[in-house]
Amino acid sequence: MSAWQRIDDSAGIPSGRSSGTRGAGIWSSGVQGSTVRTPGASSPAGLSRIPDEQDGQHATAVTPAGAGWLASASRYPRSALSLWESRPTAPTVLDCGSVFDVVNVPAIFGRRMLDTLWSEGPGSGPVAGHRGRMLLFAAPGTAQRLPSLLHWEEWGDAVPPLLCHGTGDAVTVPSPASSVPPSGPRWLVAPDTRHPWLPGPEVMLWACVRAARAAAAPAARAGGLSIFPRADQGAKVYDVSRRR
Repeated sequence: MSAWQRIDDSAGIPSGRSSGTRGAGIWSSGVQGSTVRTPGASSPAGLSRIPDEQDGQHATAVTPAGAGWLASASRYPRSALSLWESRPTAPTVLDCGSVFDVVNVPAIFGRRMLDTLWSEGPGSGPVAGHRGRMLLFAAPGTAQRLPSLLHWEEWGDAVPPLLCHGTGDAVTVPSPASSVPPSGPRWLVAPDTRHPWLPGPEVMLWACVRAARAAAAPAARAGGLSIFPRADQGAKVYDVSRRR
């Protein structure tokens, strides 16, 4: 039985290993890497920060426990683990809604969200990048509530188009391997525990608003942004400065 398939049913951790240890077989060849922590900051258990450009290192790879968590979103978890064992660089399509939801955002806006989550907030869940987009893994139910919260808070127009994947949707996730084709999906923040922390809709709303404000700040300093709403061009204006 492979290292990816020796998942303890009670704890979801590969037999005889903790969340952060390296397994045998394919783990010793294609899926390695230690968790990167944010210096001077406490981060949610089981999460690694997004690496900066100056770090000079690649993102953290998925651990056996993290692979078990991802596989639990599949209708056939053992089949998913077997696929990764035989094809370690192959991306996989997983269902959303039960184990996680995914908030799909443009890469630049997503980077602002991640910077905010890690520098001022509680951190993030697993994050993947693919084709100029970022996939932020969130708690189940986030995909349904986040758009409504953005609309309610009147930030819908200030936030780039979001694709929220929840119940009934599926997403392509990167392979657990540390070396993947440059054009393919890759992990920016890889899952490394069986139960990683996932942000809910309120946390994602907060990150979206902060990222939108950060994007609007240069325009505001240049005088191109007003704090007042746009006037209705078709509205009638009455002079109420004088009393009869």
